Amino acid sequence: MRYIGRRLLETIGLNPERLRLEYIAASEGNRYAEVMNDFSSKVRELGPVGHGEGIDETVLRRRLEVVYNLVPYIKLVERERLRMPIQSVEAYHAFFTGDEFDKIFKELISDKIEKGQILSILREKPCSSKEVSEVLGVTPGAASNQLKRSAREGFVKFDVSRMRYCAA
Repeated sequence: MRYIGRRLLETIGLNPERLRLEYIAASEGNRYAEVMNDFSSKVRELGPVGHGEGIDETVLRRRLEVVYNLVPYIKLVERERLRMPIQSVEAYHAFFTGDEFDKIFKELISDKIEKGQILSILREKPCSSKEVSEVLGVTPGAASNQLKRSAREGFVKFDVSRMRYCAA
C-alpha cells in the first residue's frame, strides 16, 4: 500500500514524503520515538498540506474529495490487479517501481482521478476544454481527450449552444 499511497499523493500534486509507513514492534519504543521525531520534522519542513506544494485550497479540497470517493475502487484495484505473491523484498520493490505498475496505475487509477476532477469542475459550472485544462493544470489536448472519453462514457455532455462541456 505504501507505493499506491505515495503514487496517489503524487497524482494529486502532494509531496509523497508526506506518507511514511514503518513496521515497528511494540517492544521497539525507542525506534518508534526516532521514527516519529524524524517524520514530524519532515512534515514541518514540508509545511502545511497543499501550501508547501503551492496548491490552492479549493483545488486541493477537490482533489482530496475525488481520491476519497475512489477509495473503495482503489482497494478493489489493489486486491484484483496489484496484489502479488511476495517472492522477495526485491521482487516486491521491483514490481511497484516498474513499468507494469505504472501502466496499471495510470490506466485504472490516474485516469479515474482526472475524470473525477473534471466532473467536480463541471458540476460547478459548464466549461470549455481550455478552462478545464487551466483548472487541472494539464495541456488543452489532454483535457480535451479526457472530456471526449468522458462524453463517450456518458459522464459529460457537450452543450453546442454554449460551446461548453457540462456534467451529464
